[in-house]
Amino acid sequence: MPAALPPVPAQADRLVALGLVPDDGTPAAPDRLDAAGLRSAARRLAVDAPPGALLVVHPRHLSPSALAPHLRRTVRTRTGVVEREGFVVEDMTDVDAFGPVDGLEVPDADVYLVNGPERGDEMANASPQEAAARIAARGRSPLTLAEGAQWVLQDPEVLEPGRCFMTIGSRRRRPDGTYDARTPALWISGGTGRDGSTRRGATKIGWCWWRNRHTWLGVASTDDRLDP
Repeated sequence: MPAALPPVPAQADRLVALGLVPDDGTPAAPDRLDAAGLRSAARRLAVDAPPGALLVVHPRHLSPSALAPHLRRTVRTRTGVVEREGFVVEDMTDVDAFGPVDGLEVPDADVYLVNGPERGDEMANASPQEAAARIAARGRSPLTLAEGAQWVLQDPEVLEPGRCFMTIGSRRRRPDGTYDARTPALWISGGTGRDGSTRRGATKIGWCWWRNRHTWLGVASTDDRLDP
């Protein structure tokens, strides 16, 4: 099972250390999140944060495509141990267009908390369509792609062989307002096909079909979300 997440302020420090939130000392513009703003929000959120809460930067500041290369995994190969960058599958060039589904309220805050994230292993072999009803019946909310990616960033071991997850809280709308049939997911590349052998063991952002089942993909969810 995934390890407990570090304290909220430590998660903020990790984002800054990775260069994902600027720390250049220049005054922040109204539409720009800097390290000082992130750390200030993290301290406020930490006051009421339950154990294991995940700090999330809104995707308007930190998109899934920007996060992907930082989702690093340590992989053992024939020639030794290497660290591999995460990636987005080639046929998902529109990854940042996947937004929250109807009825899912993501705080309109630069930084917020996801409380009690679960990988949803018990829903392996359920389609996203089937899992959505089961998550709702439990009074929980499905994770978005941005939230799932930031969870993996803070704890790479949340992805395990045969134990990865879909983020059905995000879907892409077509011009006519209907949903694209794809559902985002995060898993570990097997290094086959277009991924290439050099990506074997790397974190992969890809997609599944809304009505398809996968025995090795759970469906991630949260108790609730908290803004500052």
